[in-house]
Parts: sequence; C-alpha cells; structure tokens
Amino acid sequence: MQFTRTLPKELVHRSAAAEVFLTDAERHGDDEMLLAARFPRRHAFYDDTLGPGDRLDPFLLLEACRQGIFVVAHRHLGVRLGHKFLLRTVEFVVPDPAALNRDDRPTEAVITTRIEKRFRTRAGVRGLKLRFTLAVGAREALLARIDYSWMPPEDWTNLRSGQRGALGLPAVPVALRGPRVDPALVGRRTPANTVISPPRAADDGTHTAHLYAETTHPTLYDHWVDHVPGMLELECFRQLALRASVSAGAVRTPSPLPVALAARFRRFAEMDLPLECRTTPAVPGADIECTLSQPGALAAEARIRLADADADAGPGPGPGPERALATPTARRAA
Repeated sequence: MQFTRTLPKELVHRSAAAEVFLTDAERHGDDEMLLAARFPRRHAFYDDTLGPGDRLDPFLLLEACRQGIFVVAHRHLGVRLGHKFLLRTVEFVVPDPAALNRDDRPTEAVITTRIEKRFRTRAGVRGLKLRFTLAVGAREALLARIDYSWMPPEDWTNLRSGQRGALGLPAVPVALRGPRVDPALVGRRTPANTVISPPRAADDGTHTAHLYAETTHPTLYDHWVDHVPGMLELECFRQLALRASVSAGAVRTPSPLPVALAARFRRFAEMDLPLECRTTPAVPGADIECTLSQPGALAAEARIRLADADADAGPGPGPGPERALATPTARRAA
C-alpha cells in the first residue's frame, strides 16, 4: 500500500487536504478492505496537549477510521458522492498503549476494515456496521467499531427541515456563544481547541459544562454542517471527563490517554439550543459515564476510560468493540 499521497478529499468528506489521513484503499473480498493511513508529525488539534506529545492521540486514529466509513461506502458499495451520512454508534479500545509511541517522523498505519452487518431497506443497503483494526507496524494500536447509515441529499433536506421546524428553529442555525474553559484545565494549550464552558463540580462528584460549537474551527468544522458533529460531541465528553478525573485525583497527568470509549448518538444536537454535558464521578481505572442533553431530549451518551500515559496495562474490561451499545433510536451526521 502507498503512503505518499492522500485519497481525494471529497471521497472522505473533508474540505482541507491537511485533514485527510487516508492514503490508499484495497478491496479484499466482499466484506474486507485494507486502508492505509499517514498521520502528521504534529497536528494543530489532535497534538495540542500539555503532555509530552510522544504518543498518538486515539481520537486521531478514530478519525482515520471514521474517514474509512466513506471509502467503504463509496468505493466498496458504489454509494454516490453527495449522499449524507449519519453516525449511530462509535466504539474503540486501545489494546496496546505502547503501540501509540511516536517519533519525529509521520506515522504510517494499516487499517483492516471488515463489514460485520449490512442494514437493508426497500431501496437496498443503506447502512453498515464496520470493525476496524488499526496497526502501526506489527502492533495493534486501536480496535474500533462504527455503525452508520446514509441517505440521498433530498431525504436529508426533508429530514432536517422537519426536525428543526418541529423545534421552532430557523432553517440556518447560528451557534450559541459562551465562556470557554481555561485550556490548561482540559489538557490543552490553545484556547481555540476547547469546546466546553468552565465545568461545575457538585458535592457528589459529578461535573457539568455546556458544549459550545465554533463553526470556524478548522478540524471540528472542516466543512459546514447544520448541527454539532459527532467528533465534536466526543471531544466534549473527553474534555469534561478529563477535568473530572484530574479533579478527583483519578489520574496524575494533565493529559491522560483515552484508552476506551463507547458512544451512542440518539438525535441531532442542535448548535443553537443549550447543550449540557454531565459526567458521573471519576474513579481510578473505571469508566466515566457522560451524557449530552438539549432542552427536553438526550442527544448522546458515552462511556469513556482515561489512563495515565505511562500506564503499563491495557484498558481491561470496559467500553469498546466487545461491549457494543444497543442500536440507537436516532443518529448523528458523520
């Protein structure tokens, strides 16, 4: 497989070439595809950390897998460009944290991608459940699973106009503004890479904050969408869980490693409605449960596990491909 040039950005639904991490794709039978990925030496968002920066961010690896869902649909199944994609569930586990070690050169990885399930309608296959094994050299760095679907653009337009109309919202949203957390409190150096308000801690150990969407962010809003993207919601969960963990003494480092995550998207998170994120109390070595709610509705939920970057052990039992969440009742755009 080649790692010298990226795949066409329209194939992976990105606008900026710098945000394309996949470089090649090979089909292996009816249900398997190999993807090649190349990660930059430093990325302005994923490598913005108070930590030493000597390990790949699992969220960066997850983003490469997310880009793979489009490649499989377009190249493997012939889904036309222009279709709209929706996330249902996202899961990952880091089986070998040492496999995330990096040096001063770009990192090359191979992602084995397998179709576990096809979701069919009268119109044919309209969704997939994919399993990913991302290897750096001979070591497995990430195991992931993504459940997603797609629809023609005209169906998307009707869906979103109906949903926003039912909420009394205008056709074109304007993101709410609010105060942002001090970046150091969520393991970041750059204020622009924070996505939550200053967290509030309750006596029972729970933490709450509001998610604020910044539609000019070059990574989280690489291109315009009329809602909060799924990866932004996951980053919200990470930042609040990180703050809860550091505050409770559950981790020692300011930028702990996310070693496992399982998220379910229940409905679109509207950027022009208040979005409150809440975590359960942080306990060393345990999952933190997170929810994201807008008025009258739960938008998304997740379990995330954080560990100090120097931890020798893997994540153990916890969220990830072996503990899939139930199929949700609603979805989030990919």
